[in-house]
Amino acid sequence: MERGRGKGAVLTATIRTIATTESTNADLIALAASGLGEGFWLRAEQQTGGRGRQGRVWQSPPGNFHGSTLVRLRASDPAPATLALVAAVALEEAVRVHAPEAALAIKWPNDLLLGGAKLAGILLERAGDAVVVGIGVNLAHHPGDLDRPVTSLAAHGTTPEVVTFAETLADSFERWLARWRGEGLGPIRDRWTARAHPAGTALAANLPDGQRVEGLFDRLDHDGALILRLADGSVRAIHAADVFLI
Repeated sequence: MERGRGKGAVLTATIRTIATTESTNADLIALAASGLGEGFWLRAEQQTGGRGRQGRVWQSPPGNFHGSTLVRLRASDPAPATLALVAAVALEEAVRVHAPEAALAIKWPNDLLLGGAKLAGILLERAGDAVVVGIGVNLAHHPGDLDRPVTSLAAHGTTPEVVTFAETLADSFERWLARWRGEGLGPIRDRWTARAHPAGTALAANLPDGQRVEGLFDRLDHDGALILRLADGSVRAIHAADVFLI
């Protein structure tokens, strides 16, 4: 099934739905090599090999949203890594349409929390000039056997229809991608900050080298890095890490 979206918008999104696949990100990486352009979304009713950051398993049962889209990088674009912030603000906006009273917060760089528990995740993967943006949202179900709090919209009393949610998300991502290209990172960073955990939130960052850094959320740097204020009053910029609320 395909749906055209975004009449009159900067992009014209097409959403293709398939019954099952191992990973929508992997499928789009393959399609990118054949010249697939922007504005295409692939949504699977179920994934058999969904992945999160650092190869973690992302459970992908029917009733939740599992989908990916593609951005073709241009020479004039902001730094590709900041697409994580674009995806985060677009996702938060889309979820808020369907759950306007939900206690949502973005956690650096792009997890979406509901009541302090993880509701959704985003995984970016690059292949040449293509960045694949994969998004998983616990609409109807959430796992109960993880080492961190996880939730779903259904657990909070609302379960959007998946096709409708996909259309909302595609439209939201179009708008924020256009602003990222047309206005730079500033508006994206401002929106992220307004929708994120507040300044002073205690965070722990597990760095790629195995080091753990704890501090208080201070702000986002000009390039989207996480700035933590440490116990001695100094600040540290975090460019890549797994980040947890503490």
